[in-house]
Amino acid sequence: MPRDPLIGIVGKPSSGKSTLLNSLTDANAAVGAFPFCTIEPNQATGYLEVECACSRFGKESLCKPNYGWCENGKRHVPIMLLDVAGLVPGAHSGRGLGNKFLDDLRHADALIHVVDVSGTTDAEGKNTRGYDPLNDIEWLQDEIRLWIEGNLKKRWGSIVRRHTATKSSVVDTLQTQFGGYSSQTWMVQKALDRLGNIPPLEKWDDDMITQVVKAFMMEKFPTVLALNKMDHADADKNVSKIMLKYPNVKSVSTSALTEIFLRKLKKQGFVRYEEGTEFIDTCEDDPENLKPLDEKVLSRIEDIRDLVLYRFGSTGVVQVLQAAAEILQLVPVYTVKNIQSFTGGNGTNVFRDCFLVKRGTPAGTVARYILGTEVTIAMIETVGGVRVSEDALVDVKQNDILCFKIAPRAKT
Repeated sequence: MPRDPLIGIVGKPSSGKSTLLNSLTDANAAVGAFPFCTIEPNQATGYLEVECACSRFGKESLCKPNYGWCENGKRHVPIMLLDVAGLVPGAHSGRGLGNKFLDDLRHADALIHVVDVSGTTDAEGKNTRGYDPLNDIEWLQDEIRLWIEGNLKKRWGSIVRRHTATKSSVVDTLQTQFGGYSSQTWMVQKALDRLGNIPPLEKWDDDMITQVVKAFMMEKFPTVLALNKMDHADADKNVSKIMLKYPNVKSVSTSALTEIFLRKLKKQGFVRYEEGTEFIDTCEDDPENLKPLDEKVLSRIEDIRDLVLYRFGSTGVVQVLQAAAEILQLVPVYTVKNIQSFTGGNGTNVFRDCFLVKRGTPAGTVARYILGTEVTIAMIETVGGVRVSEDALVDVKQNDILCFKIAPRAKT
């Protein structure tokens, strides 16, 4: 049974991690209640922007989500974020808040690693000049690897003996060991598939264990790099180095501080700002609806337009969360009570409920995830009243608008 996805935000001190987290959880947010049963102190609700189903049917004016909000066909769907604490070199051996960092980390389904590409903070987050942010990416990966590897090697003798005695498969043996990292069997299988032909487990040396752990990390901790402070003078060369070194790692250039600044001005009525885009209007563009700004703030906005918005197309904050959802293959699925009108029962508001599920999840699994495992599904319908089987797979614009009919419970 799937659970609500959880995205961990990691980064050294002064990288802009807290600023990015604040911008992702900006609470326009106070809109509606939260759909999650409990929120731990180090968890927060972020909002993933997706194209809403209402825009396919011209029903934007009737779209009133139960959770999050929808504006001009752009829906902001709640998603859980985890503030992963204590990222410093040596965390795997307990340095800093290392134990807390690793305990938090194991719950995450994907990571957003906030990297300060300005080169003005060292590995400890202290002010400096000319620091190479490539180091930050490498030691985060090393910390996770050394943590998992260390736990494996401490018990390797007994692992091999039990594996041999029980004649278990390599997948089953590793899943037993990796279960503490919230692993699933398919992750272990995909990790081994990455490596191709491997020797029997009892013949693995340290190098083989390292290769297996690295492959497992790619499945358990898929990572998006948030290349933050992109408007700094030294950022360009550092971004280029990172993208050359890690061409297969998804990365997004960001300016979290700029996003916070623009959203604050928008909330106060000084600008009209479309999040995730380059578009921003001031009183000079719309004097009737926007408050006037002093010259100092207007000058800063012009700098933001030139150095961030026009150059990169956005601050990158919306896009970095979308990138994390993409590597998790999350798609929005809309559940309705009336498949003809797309309403939730009473009233005229449409597409009240939206859930994020993994692409390719069977419709029957989605139904039980939402309604619970005790119910009996009598029928599942999609657009036009077309019946779909419980085995039908969901994807973007394919079986992503669903109506569940529940069979009445037998009388006892």
